[in-house]
Amino acid sequence: MQFRCAVLAVKDVEVSKRFYGELFDRKVILDLGKNATLDGGFALQEDFPWLLDLPEDSVVWKPHNMELYFEADDFDAFLEKLKRFDVRLVHPPKKHEWQQRVVRIYDPDGHIVEIGESMAVIARRYLAEGYSVHETAQIIQHPAEFVELCRTGKL
Repeated sequence: MQFRCAVLAVKDVEVSKRFYGELFDRKVILDLGKNATLDGGFALQEDFPWLLDLPEDSVVWKPHNMELYFEADDFDAFLEKLKRFDVRLVHPPKKHEWQQRVVRIYDPDGHIVEIGESMAVIARRYLAEGYSVHETAQIIQHPAEFVELCRTGKL
């Protein structure tokens, strides 16, 4: 058995395709009308209650119990791009104790989308500043093996 993708219930598949296409550069790899699979491992499904034969009012919008997670190599450039879109923020950009800057937004249907600065970019930044693999691993709270892969260009 293989996991294929996560499916998001959406009110308007065309609106969601534009949102993920324009802001996240996701491409539609299979368009079945009310269902569209995007590159990156997720799909959008309009008329979700009908598909599952569930009552319309049983679908919970904006549930705050999951998120889609993206990483940006150039976080500052993404924040500039984000300013051109009318999106609701879950919270403004912030920095976690592991040194990753993140912002969380709502998509058009209330799903939480997290955009974080690439952890590989962060590791390489600390290494370039002269920190050792071990020191960098401690700072970013990732295994030294991860940092070593970043150092050697394998991540």
